[in-house]
Amino acid sequence: MALITKMREYRARHNITQDELAALVGVRRETIINLEKGRYNPSLKLAMDIAHVFSCTVEDLFSFSEEVK
Repeated sequence: MALITKMREYRARHNITQDELAALVGVRRETIINLEKGRYNPSLKLAMDIAHVFSCTVEDLFSFSEEVK
């Protein structure tokens, strides 16, 4: 399964940089980069923290595709 994320879209809508988002949720910028590229599956806490920043649900930000990349 492949992780599908809309983090980049939400960051653009809220005019938040990767650095700013990382600071808001307490991770390194590299973690945000890897999340956006689908290379890293977030913990439930991290996913909820990111969703809180954007005032949306975890499901709005993340989903899984059955297709293998």
